[in-house]
Amino acid sequence: MRTLDLLHRWAGGIVGLVLALLGLSGTLLVYKDSWVMAPGAGDALVVDAGPVADAVARLFATPDRPDSIVFASEAFGLHRLRSPGGAGAYADQAGNIVATWDGIWARPELWLFDLHHYLLAGDAGEIFIGIISLVGLFFIISGFILWWKLRRTFQFKLWPARMSRPAIIRHHRDIGVVLAPLLFISCLTGAMLTLQPVANFILSPLGPAKEWRAATAPPKVKGGQLAGNPDWHAMLAAARERFPDAQFRVLSLPRKPGDLISLRLKQPAEWLPNGRTLVWFDPADFHVVEARSALEMPLGQRVFTKVYPLHAAKVGGLALKLLMTLSGLGMALLGTLAVWTFWFKQPKKVRVPA
Repeated sequence: MRTLDLLHRWAGGIVGLVLALLGLSGTLLVYKDSWVMAPGAGDALVVDAGPVADAVARLFATPDRPDSIVFASEAFGLHRLRSPGGAGAYADQAGNIVATWDGIWARPELWLFDLHHYLLAGDAGEIFIGIISLVGLFFIISGFILWWKLRRTFQFKLWPARMSRPAIIRHHRDIGVVLAPLLFISCLTGAMLTLQPVANFILSPLGPAKEWRAATAPPKVKGGQLAGNPDWHAMLAAARERFPDAQFRVLSLPRKPGDLISLRLKQPAEWLPNGRTLVWFDPADFHVVEARSALEMPLGQRVFTKVYPLHAAKVGGLALKLLMTLSGLGMALLGTLAVWTFWFKQPKKVRVPA
């Protein structure tokens, strides 16, 4: 038990601030659609394929056309355009550009997202966050074990009774066990989203990972050369005919010769904000190459698509947002106080008279 206590304290003292940073940034991102400031952000969603196609044609007709468009949603009324090198723009649903940027530092929601998901360090940062998420799971499990032997002294307090080391440690222990279920969900889903082997292992009872991950892979079909004036009306109409109740979510141009135009849609029963219903088109003649419904994909893929909505509180309405807010703020509080007590509130050494 002493070894477990030492591991818990040392690990908390070293990575506590990283967990605090992730908790605080995650809490802000839960409400991102509410605080992003841009003209038209509060506009009602346009769902008819015709007006959406008109806007797409206008946006892709520009000389510096984007690589993809994330369509407006019920929560956020602007299209987001993505371009190489981190550049991008917001456009209203008529296709008018209302804000542009050359990199993530131009918009607070962009660098905050990058901070939370990648620690501003790209793929290496994402892997590091996944490892930190696993460390967070260790904190939760070891903390509960260490709390159990002292459970009779439990007292619920939102803040330490005093800013002394014993009071902070007691508060850390007791509030940690209260928040443990929420923190467990946050850390587990975070690890599943950032570390593929973790998701593969947890979902292994639902089928081979190779099989369910292949459900979202593009068809092994070589597309033609992208036409100069794509018929977006025909493509969006074809997608709407196949999935009448779905919302258009993400439209992407081919990245290299031979790739297809891809369209992601969200059906009402899907939790994932951008959906996993997929339609691919040939860039030369715009015919549908293949369409896949997210509701008919392998069970492993259907369960995996629920991980992000749980992690980011994109389902469950205000109730889950509030719970994930408690999780994020709790993680920030626990991480910060853990570092404070470890490095700055060490017990004073008592000198023994010679």
